[in-house]
Amino acid sequence: MEDLSLHILDIAENSVRARAKRIEITITRDAAGDLLTVEVKDDGSGMDQETLARVRDPFFTTKGKKTGLGIPFLAQAAEQAGGALTIDSAPGTGTRMSVTFKWSHVDRPVIGSMADTLLTLIAGHPDLDVLYEERDDGGVFRFDTREIKKDLEEVPINAPEALDAIRAMLKEQIKFE
Repeated sequence: MEDLSLHILDIAENSVRARAKRIEITITRDAAGDLLTVEVKDDGSGMDQETLARVRDPFFTTKGKKTGLGIPFLAQAAEQAGGALTIDSAPGTGTRMSVTFKWSHVDRPVIGSMADTLLTLIAGHPDLDVLYEERDDGGVFRFDTREIKKDLEEVPINAPEALDAIRAMLKEQIKFE
């Protein structure tokens, strides 16, 4: 995966498989520190120490496939761009993954379309609460599906007209693409 947005979608789908009801995605650009940080937190089932120790192994997966390349590829991308990936998790507490990149590094992946990533999560998992934040020196953009669901009242968040309105708003507000 070349775009960070696709890595984020993969991590979020892992969270859904771990029965998360809420996922928080935060992207922070620290211009003074020359860093880009992506954090994904969930309230899913979490991982035991054995699983956590093997999560970077490309030949380990809990998905019934032969390989699990998402996290190993993301870790490699971070390291190639002067950063690192950390994961904190325990059974019953959910999981927090943080990945950093040197912003100016030539090998830093592009962020990609976070609007499309968020829309994919919303359309595919309408009961999931998704909180997305972008932070940079210019301020904070915050998107919370719980607020959107309240505003929609009786209209499902994954109804085509709701998704069209959300898409337009996200395309206008999201800076990191």
